[in-house]
Amino acid sequence: MSDTYTLYNETVMDHFLNPRNMGDIKDADGVGEVGAAACGDIMKISLKIKEGRIEDARFKTFGCGSAIASSSMATELIKGRTIQEALSFTNQEVVDALGGLPPVKIHCSVLAEEALKAALEDFIKKNPESATPARAGVTA
Repeated sequence: MSDTYTLYNETVMDHFLNPRNMGDIKDADGVGEVGAAACGDIMKISLKIKEGRIEDARFKTFGCGSAIASSSMATELIKGRTIQEALSFTNQEVVDALGGLPPVKIHCSVLAEEALKAALEDFIKKNPESATPARAGVTA
């Protein structure tokens, strides 16, 4: 039997075994949940946003090691970004920061991007004035 851990590098394993920012944010400003139990991965990201900047990000993920590691890394990467900066966040940032993922696990990084963007959209829906430039397609 092959060792499952050989699929993953040290950074991925570290974020899987010692996830950062796990849990919910009480009174979150934006919450995004993506995935489906049928496919096996469900990701929820909650955000605390203050003065147009992501102050805190937390996640709850039901899924494989890559899904947990992707959620953990995504929340680390987006803290401190403005809403406009976070809206341009991509799954490739997660893959690069993790030092790569096996091709069959890239979808986990895509879920992290989608959960983050769903949380941002939730925030924007509640606070439309906060992201006017991004909504109009204007970039900083």
